Amino acid sequence: MQTETRQSVLTLENQSKISMTGVERVDAFSERLIQLTVNGKKVRIEGSKLRVLAFSEGSGNFSASGYVDAVRFLAAGGKVGRLFQ
Repeated sequence: MQTETRQSVLTLENQSKISMTGVERVDAFSERLIQLTVNGKKVRIEGSKLRVLAFSEGSGNFSASGYVDAVRFLAAGGKVGRLFQ
């Protein structure tokens, strides 16, 4: 049996609006941290005044606003990879 992997696209606009496709679920959120699961892997969005604007479990579309400081992807084996900081 083969597992289907959704395509994931991340868009960041002026470090103040972030959107992502392929999101399976929103695991946790606060004004400083949003944790997502994307294709079975964890993604952390760090910043200030973060607010989830929309999330559709069916389509996997997610968007948030606030000041984004970093996006981190948790790699296999527990290592964290940074997209930017």
